[in-house]
Amino acid sequence: MRRVIMPIVFLLTVFISCEQDNYEKGEGRYSLMRGDFAELRIDADLRATTIVTDDLERLSLKEPYTAKWIARPDTTYRCLLYYNKVDDKAEVISMGQVPCPPIVSLGEFEEKVCTDPVKLESIWLSKSGKYLNMSLQLKTGHTDDTTAVQHLAFVSDTLLVNPDKTQTLYIRLHHDQGNVPEYYSIQSYVSLPTDKIPADSVRLIVNTYSGLIVRTLQLPKR
Repeated sequence: MRRVIMPIVFLLTVFISCEQDNYEKGEGRYSLMRGDFAELRIDADLRATTIVTDDLERLSLKEPYTAKWIARPDTTYRCLLYYNKVDDKAEVISMGQVPCPPIVSLGEFEEKVCTDPVKLESIWLSKSGKYLNMSLQLKTGHTDDTTAVQHLAFVSDTLLVNPDKTQTLYIRLHHDQGNVPEYYSIQSYVSLPTDKIPADSVRLIVNTYSGLIVRTLQLPKR
């Protein structure tokens, strides 16, 4: 049995500030800034050199990018980045990893499934159809309890065969508040690769502060 719980500390929160005068005049570094979810291509030296955005635009980075979370060479990471497009290259302003947790069947899940509430902002398929994305607001706050850690995971409990012979996978968001205080919210993103979902559609079940939300999305044909 493998442990698949994902600590919240790996989730992404990006804050960017800029001077108002420069922004209004269109002269600042951020005046042409773009924000995109993308695949980040890593070379043998742990340097990011290329991105492919969810709009299927491929761009070389103006300068190679490195970060502590880039730990595997010759691979691809999912990221959210803010950048300027300069001479058909991406000048990175800010970048963070977007987790792509595995989907684990209920029988293989090692923990008790928790449904502590979150705020669900949106669920959408990337333009490429390769990713199912979620935007969440998670309650958090400072505590001296070193054991207090939130966890997220995706647990599948049912594979339904529909009358037309298509299949729908039911996935429940596991969220354990883990004794973390709920003083304020942080924005977090998660992506699920659609080629890892063994079905024609997915039904996501998320417990929120406003009650249970169920969303059904048709997946791209393989």
